[in-house]
Amino acid sequence: MRDSEPLPQRVATLRQIFVRRYGREPQIIVRAPGRVNLIGEHTDYNEGFVLPAAIDRNVLLAAAPRDDACMHLLAVDLNDEDEFSLAAVTRHGARQWPNYFRGVAAMLQARGYRLVGAEVAFSSNVPIGAGLSSSAALEMAAAFGFLTLANREMDRAQMALACQQAEHEYAGVPCGIMDQFVSALGKTDHALLIDCRDLSYRYVPVPKGVRIVVADTNVRRTLASSEYRARRAQCEEAVEILRSELPGIRALRDVSLNELQRHQHLLSDVVLRRARHVISENQRVLDMVTALEQGDLLYAGRLLTESHRSLRDDYDVSSPELDAMVEAAMAAPGCFGSRLTGAGFGGCTVSLVADEAVNDFAHYVSQAYREHTGRQAIVYVTYAADGVGLVS
Repeated sequence: MRDSEPLPQRVATLRQIFVRRYGREPQIIVRAPGRVNLIGEHTDYNEGFVLPAAIDRNVLLAAAPRDDACMHLLAVDLNDEDEFSLAAVTRHGARQWPNYFRGVAAMLQARGYRLVGAEVAFSSNVPIGAGLSSSAALEMAAAFGFLTLANREMDRAQMALACQQAEHEYAGVPCGIMDQFVSALGKTDHALLIDCRDLSYRYVPVPKGVRIVVADTNVRRTLASSEYRARRAQCEEAVEILRSELPGIRALRDVSLNELQRHQHLLSDVVLRRARHVISENQRVLDMVTALEQGDLLYAGRLLTESHRSLRDDYDVSSPELDAMVEAAMAAPGCFGSRLTGAGFGGCTVSLVADEAVNDFAHYVSQAYREHTGRQAIVYVTYAADGVGLVS
């Protein structure tokens, strides 16, 4: 099990590094969380529902204002630096991480927020490439930090949209809105139900006595980008074909399972399975909200497991390692349910585990996964955390 260094210790270390690099104390320290999606996979680009939670893994950003328009950035974990001017923000051609900051600065300024130059140092304990949204946490830390130094306030949903646009235009990643949204709006001990059509949201309590456990397969998602585009195209094809019989639909979110079954002869086997996953997954999200609000952890766990089965069999985005991790979790003590989380093809699983069983669960899953795959798992015991904010 991978334990995180306590937040006060990480803050003290980052403060020391900032002073050593810039010769003065930071004016602010910002914390922006990563996230795990409890349920609702590949529903976002179909205008459906998702149920993520911000987690206690986060980006820490220390900053102090400058008297000019220069932004100086220190990536502590990479031992790397970047510098750019707010007067003419451009993409960095050689390295990716500076583009998150450059893009955020450009998008905030394009919305009329006048920023000030700054000296920045940042560090993260959100694992990169594991499907826990390290990039969204970085963007939200940058946005909140830049705005705070400039003494400006911004609606958090709008801040999330600005960060999403930064990732699209500067990082070149066509992400949905979920990651930035929950990093901005997370709430301790709650998941966040997001309607991806109109961006309305509400908080859903996570019952007491259960922990959110993330298990990293240590397999990175090499196929995710190309297969993601293919899945989107197949969903769009399903909508286009079904619209001949269901003229009012705009996305798969508008189709019921009964309607899909009635018109399934119009679709190829592959497109039918893709549509079935999305439509059934949307219903599972809504059912999960009910289960959590009623404290029905057995039902919540069953929904997680059904989601994994659908992602594996209908959406074809699982992998042998993800399947092995879910099987190990389901055989472990105290586990209510488990599924892959994120785009698939690698990355992490998420499980709901009884509080008193988390240590035994982590040990069992790590050992079983290693015996089955020869790989080392990393298990993170997390909880639903607050969204971006200042560290007092």
